[in-house]
Amino acid sequence: SSANRATLEYENAREKVAQFLNSDTKEIVFTKGTTEGINMVASSFVRDNFSKVIITPLEHHANIVPWHLAGFDKESLLVCDIDEDLQIDLRSFERLVQKNPHSFVSIIHVSNSFGVVTPIEKMTEIAHKHHCTVLVDGAQSVAHFPIDVEKIGCDFFLFSGHKIFAPTGVGVLYGRYELLERMDPYQGGGAMIEDVSFEKSTFLEPPLKFEAGTTNIAGVIALGRALEYVQQVGFENISKQEQTLKNYFSKRLHQVAGVRIYNDPSVAIFSFGVDGIHFSDIAILLDKQNIQIRAGHHCNMPLMKKLGIQGTIRASLSFYNTTSEIDAFFTALNKALQMLKD
Repeated sequence: SSANRATLEYENAREKVAQFLNSDTKEIVFTKGTTEGINMVASSFVRDNFSKVIITPLEHHANIVPWHLAGFDKESLLVCDIDEDLQIDLRSFERLVQKNPHSFVSIIHVSNSFGVVTPIEKMTEIAHKHHCTVLVDGAQSVAHFPIDVEKIGCDFFLFSGHKIFAPTGVGVLYGRYELLERMDPYQGGGAMIEDVSFEKSTFLEPPLKFEAGTTNIAGVIALGRALEYVQQVGFENISKQEQTLKNYFSKRLHQVAGVRIYNDPSVAIFSFGVDGIHFSDIAILLDKQNIQIRAGHHCNMPLMKKLGIQGTIRASLSFYNTTSEIDAFFTALNKALQMLKD
């Protein structure tokens, strides 16, 4: 029947995700996205088992706000340092975990606003040396390079479907099986129970105990197809094309008069400002020329405050972009700047 086919395809997608991350199907929980995954881990596991959470200044709000909701404040939500090129200061990070062993470490893999790649394997190794548990927010890394959770060594890894060409509203939480076993279900309802009486409920094993109610079946199946597509294109080809585009964009950006570039990104995500001109004004004029970018704080308010700015213009490139599209971007940008200066 079509219902059976949908179930088979849904579980087949779990298989594809497990292979994609080099993990086991029992360790793959489907979520609405990275944000829901972090909230799930914060409320079902971290709140009752840890007194400190360690993060970096590069975090998206989705890896800050859930910790506040789980009761972590300025005494218990600790932030390591970054240098002037926005790279993680590993010595500061090591000091922090040394001083706070047995903490929960929650770190971004690639900065969504500045394209910084954090040294995730090294950070996980340092954290584990001091008996910390590690979550990696991989929302921005999954589309750029292969992810191997065994090699990274992390305890949790999360990503969102829409960052890797799948629909919105679907995501993945990978968790080491023994940790998922210890975690309480995030929500209760149909599909995650073993037995229910009016006195008590017993739950299925992970990952099913975390998938209450009607899941996003179509979204999950589409996610499986998106991962297949990315693997067909191949990360080697993706990386080569993105590197070419990144170098070309960077060269053109440096030629713009009055441009303020905050760092040299590792991934093709460019965040910049133009002296004396508000980022929103530039964004509006680019939009009128059919150029789609993001402008603002990019859910990175603490980092923007640290840099002493309100926001940036962010242009993100992917392997499907071309150098002629970059030329079109700069033609539109120069036109916008000319209009704003006149």
